[in-house]
Amino acid sequence: MKTRADDPAGLYVHVPFCRQKCRYCDFYSIPYTSLKPSTSLVTEWLHALDQEAMLYKDRFAFFDTLYLGGGTPTLLATDEPARLVEILQRHFAFCPDAEISLEANPNDVTLEKLHLFRELGFNRISLGVQSMDDRELAFLGRTHSARQAARVMERIRASGFPGFGVDLIYGLPRQTEAEWRRTLQETLAFSPNHISCYQLTVSRGTPLWEMQEAGLFEPPDEEQERALFLTASEVLEGQGFVHYEVSNFASGTAHFCRHNVKYWERAPYLGLGPSAHSFQGDTRWWNHRSVRKYCGDLNRGRRPVQGSERLSEEQVSLERLSLQLRTKAGTAIRDLSDYEKADRVLPGLLEAGLLEVIGERAVPTREGFLVADRLPLLFF
Repeated sequence: MKTRADDPAGLYVHVPFCRQKCRYCDFYSIPYTSLKPSTSLVTEWLHALDQEAMLYKDRFAFFDTLYLGGGTPTLLATDEPARLVEILQRHFAFCPDAEISLEANPNDVTLEKLHLFRELGFNRISLGVQSMDDRELAFLGRTHSARQAARVMERIRASGFPGFGVDLIYGLPRQTEAEWRRTLQETLAFSPNHISCYQLTVSRGTPLWEMQEAGLFEPPDEEQERALFLTASEVLEGQGFVHYEVSNFASGTAHFCRHNVKYWERAPYLGLGPSAHSFQGDTRWWNHRSVRKYCGDLNRGRRPVQGSERLSEEQVSLERLSLQLRTKAGTAIRDLSDYEKADRVLPGLLEAGLLEVIGERAVPTREGFLVADRLPLLFF
């Protein structure tokens, strides 16, 4: 998919603060145990965010998605979200029908905060539930219980957020299909219109990595992970959800996460805040994974960019196909003719049931989603 300079872009803002780091988390954030240092650093971060937004105000024509992620955006004090939105609206233009999303954790969601974010224009919330099993939550290092998650999901439903998403994690040690099915069914009882099911990744440097290295648990094998993936797809599709990307399900096309779709379509997006990534044209760049370095650079009038890359034609080609074959939209068959091995590879994938032809597109099946990372490499 080619983009033009005046195409609507996506805007991501990274809130680098959370109550405490979960054992599996590899995203950049700073845990706080007392309010005072958090308050001073949040003020400094907001000032730096204002400076960074000013540096990019003429680079993107307008935005039709905003995603406030983290960290934990709902941890911000009452006046801070309003300040953040004011900064963004002052520097950037947004479409009237923009999707404006907010990540949240059950610990920090009150009716007062839900009403505040609705008044600020947020129309979609993504709640990090992860599991409806207290044993699994404790293993992951989550600070909420299944009962708390249920209360908050009920609260969100009552608050009138038009977009309500839930994030879940599967592939935990000793997790059974029955336990995973129960989490899915208990989540469905609260009628979310979007569910993300992420396979647990044990990243180097996290507490879970250290626990695994110490032999405190064994990850599930490939066959167990396969069974859990298929369970999610079968349960959710059985309830009318569209399995529109490897890890993502929506109750209809209107509830696809438009912001995340931009990543898969290689549309332009701007990331603000520490560790945030941006993409435009053939160039990707990313900010320092340090709120101190981020604020320091901006206080000196410098972009807080840690690194960047310009993709070669071959890299663009591989990346485009890799992203397309992660989604139910798939790829246009005519575009596959650009790949030397397509005439030999495509028939084999169709015969194996990993791809299917829908209209003029080659689309991954449920089994194809299981090996989505390997499929594009076969064409090169």
